[in-house]
Amino acid sequence: MKNTLIAPSVLAADFANLQRDIEMINTSEADWFHIDIMDGVFVPNISFGMPVLQAINKHAKKTIDVHLMIVDPDRYIKTFKELGADILTVHYEASTHLHRSLQAIKNEGMKAGVAINPHTPVALLEDVIQDIDLVCMMSVNPGFGGQSFIENTYKKIKQLKEIIVRNNASTLIEIDGGVTDKNAAQLVEAGADVLVAGSFVFTSDDPIQTIAQLKKITSL
Repeated sequence: MKNTLIAPSVLAADFANLQRDIEMINTSEADWFHIDIMDGVFVPNISFGMPVLQAINKHAKKTIDVHLMIVDPDRYIKTFKELGADILTVHYEASTHLHRSLQAIKNEGMKAGVAINPHTPVALLEDVIQDIDLVCMMSVNPGFGGQSFIENTYKKIKQLKEIIVRNNASTLIEIDGGVTDKNAAQLVEAGADVLVAGSFVFTSDDPIQTIAQLKKITSL
């Protein structure tokens, strides 16, 4: 039985009731908190910054998976460690010296992730795949929640899995964007290890049951 990890995206939570939604994730079958940090420059949206992450960390009892959608992410690596990030993911497209960024993240004691946009070929990661703990594959264009899933993602997952196996790496594949109960099983079958779910979880009538449903579907 495969243990697929489910990471609800806090970007889709009710910010007026953030502690309530954090506690909901704590008590659910979810494995991680997925936190999107957007700067309005790298992506056309601004999400939340350091004080909100610090507040989330105060209540979160599970792994904090931080996804930086910002320019010049190296400036903030140490800061995000101090704010409680367990996994820190930077975008391939925003990192001029990716290998150095990965080493800096690991030097702070965090797992190092790399996110790639829908147009970025997975082959570009081959030379650093053994240094990457997590590849966050965007299955929508980054910047906004609630978008439709991009079907080409399945092919990219399979290509990335081949690279991981060929290089004897232990990299996890995370899918971020448009994940629902309709595509979850197919994503896992293609090779995904972690599913980020935002709108699908937080707009449901029973988020705890929805998370349990995703766990069940992806563990068959």
